[in-house]
Amino acid sequence: MNKNFVIYLLVSILIIVFTPYIFDDYGMRIINNIFIFIILAASYNLINGVTGQFSLEPNGFAAIGAYVTALCLLSEDLKWELFQLEDPAPWVLALNTSLVPALLLSGLAATFVAICLAIPVFRVRGDYLAIVTLGFGFIIKVIAINSPEITNGSIGLNEIPSVINIYWTGGIAILTVIIMLNIIYSKYGRAMKAVRDDEDAASAIGINTFKIKTMAFGTSAFFEGIGGGLLAVLLTTISPDLFTFFLTFQLLIIIVLGGLGSMSGAILGTILVIGGSEWLRFLDDSLNIFGYQTDAHPGLRMVVFSLILIIVMLFAREGIMGRKEFSDIFKRRRK
Repeated sequence: MNKNFVIYLLVSILIIVFTPYIFDDYGMRIINNIFIFIILAASYNLINGVTGQFSLEPNGFAAIGAYVTALCLLSEDLKWELFQLEDPAPWVLALNTSLVPALLLSGLAATFVAICLAIPVFRVRGDYLAIVTLGFGFIIKVIAINSPEITNGSIGLNEIPSVINIYWTGGIAILTVIIMLNIIYSKYGRAMKAVRDDEDAASAIGINTFKIKTMAFGTSAFFEGIGGGLLAVLLTTISPDLFTFFLTFQLLIIIVLGGLGSMSGAILGTILVIGGSEWLRFLDDSLNIFGYQTDAHPGLRMVVFSLILIIVMLFAREGIMGRKEFSDIFKRRRK
């Protein structure tokens, strides 16, 4: 694994260094978005794929991270201008940091909420766990709408400083994947897989399943909070409507398409889902096919994209990578 891991790292660094010279601003925005979703998908895969807990919470943690980062980066004067429904709370005015502390605070805030949430959440399993965590996402949205002194209510926050570039998003994405892989191949990762395969058997052999699930949940929330913060800085504007269940649904498609439990699959799934949906936009416009000019069909790209997803899933029932990493494929070829 070590040699292949070094190769992946070098390839990623080369991509980060040379893409600014290849793509225009629009292309770079897509690539930045892909890197942010790699962070979100890799962290979501830890709890859903590696630990096997059917959780539908990432939109809530991403929202927490986005709001904390935005409030940290906005100046006091700008907060007074933006908050229209009510005056900002004193502690909101006091928040003012640079990007790195803002992202760390975002991750820690999401982790704190995750640990508090783990106590009631992990009393249930399976579909019931999905319902409970789905409700959490709706609660965060309602709180954001009904807390105008903190979030500016339904209006949201604008003019967030755009202080990131591909070196930030790409670097944090690489760091996230490295940490996730190290966790997966550690004793804690093996315990997470044991919980996924048979929780009762894992408990019977002495694994503290609640501790392992809480650890996975908190770690996942930390990076989802950071991903939400980066998303806020990339978009420079956020509102409660940005963090609906659709965000969770996107991430669920990504990790299922790539392969539950595979970090390599999460990366591939993100490139296909986030990049593919953008790079197929030409299908919405009028096309010239062998001299015949077709009419514009807005939404055609999503139809074609959905068909591609269906075809892929028909022939790859466990996702593109299944539970394998790139290194596993290379090892088999050598044998």
